[in-house]
Amino acid sequence: MLFRKPSPVPPLHSLPSTTTSTPKPKDNINHSTFIITNNRLRYTLFSCLFLIAWFLVLLFFFPSSTTTAEHEISATCDGSGPVYIYNLPPRFNLGLLNNCENLNIYTNMCPHVANNGLGQPISAAGTASATWFATHQFIAEMIIHARLENHPCRTWDPSKALLFYIPFYGGLYSSSVFREANHTLRDSLAVDLVDYVQSQRWWNRHNGEDHFLALGRTAWDFMRTKDGPDFGANVLLNLPLVLNMSVLTVERHPWKGSNQIGVPYPSYFHPRKITEMVDWQYRMREIERPHLFSFVGGKRKGLEKAKVRDEIVKQCSEESSQCMLVQCGSGASKCHEPMVVLEVMQKSKFCLQAPGDSFTRRSTFDSILAGCIPVFFSPHTAYTQYAWYLPQETQTYSVYIDEKEAIGKKKIEEVLMKIEDEEVKRMREEVINLIPRLTYAHPNASDAGFKDAVDVALERLSDLVGAKVQSSRTAEI
Repeated sequence: MLFRKPSPVPPLHSLPSTTTSTPKPKDNINHSTFIITNNRLRYTLFSCLFLIAWFLVLLFFFPSSTTTAEHEISATCDGSGPVYIYNLPPRFNLGLLNNCENLNIYTNMCPHVANNGLGQPISAAGTASATWFATHQFIAEMIIHARLENHPCRTWDPSKALLFYIPFYGGLYSSSVFREANHTLRDSLAVDLVDYVQSQRWWNRHNGEDHFLALGRTAWDFMRTKDGPDFGANVLLNLPLVLNMSVLTVERHPWKGSNQIGVPYPSYFHPRKITEMVDWQYRMREIERPHLFSFVGGKRKGLEKAKVRDEIVKQCSEESSQCMLVQCGSGASKCHEPMVVLEVMQKSKFCLQAPGDSFTRRSTFDSILAGCIPVFFSPHTAYTQYAWYLPQETQTYSVYIDEKEAIGKKKIEEVLMKIEDEEVKRMREEVINLIPRLTYAHPNASDAGFKDAVDVALERLSDLVGAKVQSSRTAEI
């Protein structure tokens, strides 16, 4: 609202007289001048006293909005301990982005690291475009960093922190040196990171047990061993000090990842507020699904764990009239068009999730976002990975078909058709209810109104670290 600037008040001695002007004796003039001067002094004194009083009211009765106050934990921090973010030298994170065109040997990552890792905005029919992005599947570390920087549980005071976050963009670095033959050079940044963190005062408080990393690539990319095959990985997760930390990763090692926690792959939906989430969930409940099942993926030659893909493609393309198939391959493909992928899944009751280059798939989280019930062929695609995020009762939200039975023994269509409509409806509702906790809210949403993937991770990390610290204290007694 605009306010008109008030006209200046004329001086007291120039105010118009209400009586007829008549000559006055000199003594009267001096007396009037004394009165006017006295009034002006009183006015000035009153103004000063008023300003002093108002300042005292502001000082003692209203909270300060200084930087110190901003650095305190927000009252909306709920369910998690305070988290402190290390201010790492840029070469460990943001500095890597200066060479974004060379961060991945297969693609230019510059468009994908934009918008704090969300990537380029995309339009989605009937939805708010500010919430949809062409997010790269291996970029979770950037999104988690951005979310935590604006999170209500962040503290700038390390003495108050329960959790210590190390914002290392290990996945981006790892993919940039896959082809580096010199292992010392390939491992150098990971080794330097550990040396840096170990030198920090707060590492020694609990020997790193209250510290955590977040990695946007699978654990396999950080677990090279001396005797194992060399497929481009570095040694980050095998370094002794890192084994003391907790590591968030989109795919944990099913057998050796005791300190690794699986977190969701980022999908394309990054809402800022709960109304956007609720609206999307409502749409997924109401949408028509004419196809029994679908598969978005391609064959993987020479990979034993991906053998089931050949059978899926065969059954979808040759043996079933109720399967919608979108085959992926090298070069241009509809698989790389987010809205095409989601549209296929939205039209399907079930979405097949077969292992590919590794056990897990970003497609699992795309299908849940689309309200499509996932069908798994390996327990390591989800069940052994995302215990913090998915129900223990796996049958409530998914279907499991053993890959050995799927190859030549069972028809996928027949298995899915045996599930009654009411059961399908119930499972779909469970899937749709999972969407918020598997979604990465927009980094600018300091309080989206729902618990997203980062909130869930912080809560569970707080429980985990709290238990470790308590156990250590008990052992010392």
